[in-house]
Parts: sequence; structure tokens; C-alpha cells
Amino acid sequence: MEERIGFVGVVLDDLSAAPKVNATISRYQDMVTGRIGIPDHAHDSAVIGLVVCGTPERVGQMTGQLGNIPGVTVKSALTGKTRND
Repeated sequence: MEERIGFVGVVLDDLSAAPKVNATISRYQDMVTGRIGIPDHAHDSAVIGLVVCGTPERVGQMTGQLGNIPGVTVKSALTGKTRND
């Protein structure tokens, strides 16, 4: 399957989930081309934005693992074009 470029948004409702989130993202570091993290310490939450390049299946694996972490919400969007288009 061809790789696609896309975005993954990760919302942490509890900063105690951060170590598990970071460990999961690190396992997929080969497809993460950009990352920004915005903590909100006043509300014990954070938002992470990832730019990814990978197959839909692989991006789905990562987002599924992230979404299974308690207190974490994940949304993703991929381009319709493959990287070779």
C-alpha cells in the first residue's frame, strides 16, 4: 500500500497519560515528520499535533493504540493522494 501524508491530533485530558502517549508515538517515529505539543498545565491537559507520512493501515495502528490510552482522544486525516502521485 502507498504512503500518504496526513495529520493526527491527540488530546490528553490528563497529563498522567503523557508517558504512554510519548512511548506510543516513539514506536512510530519513522513516519512522524513533524510534531508540536501544547501543554495546558492549568487544566492538566495537552494537545499534540503530528504530521505523518505512512500507509493508512500503519497510521490506523498508531491512532488505535493512542486512542486506547485512558484520557486520550485521537483524530486523523490523510490526503487522498499517495506519496508517488
